[in-house]
Amino acid sequence: MSDERYPIDERYEMTVIDAARMHGRRDDPDAQDEPSFVLVDIREADELAVASIEGAVWIPMGDLGTRINEIDAGEDGTIGLICHSGRRSLSAAVALQRAGFEGVLSVAGGIDAWSVRVDAGVPRY
Repeated sequence: MSDERYPIDERYEMTVIDAARMHGRRDDPDAQDEPSFVLVDIREADELAVASIEGAVWIPMGDLGTRINEIDAGEDGTIGLICHSGRRSLSAAVALQRAGFEGVLSVAGGIDAWSVRVDAGVPRY
């Protein structure tokens, strides 16, 4: 589903609203039949110190290639990559898909869009 504010390429991206919805059901016992979702924050440590999303897994972009197998989203699950604005995570999602990883999508608009559209309590920078 496209987001008027942040147009997306659905082959490689998901909206921040969809990511928040999927991330929010991680502890919901009624969502057990849904495919799993893992939100992976690929920003650097100094960025993480400014703003973070509770429950997101932190793997800096530079480590993603060697650590992607640490993430278990299940066979039909999705890995949502998030950075500051969505540019780095889009690049990473495209590279990982081309390397054969399925179910990896960038969160369009990044944590900045998360702050604007999902949770104003997440600081913008």
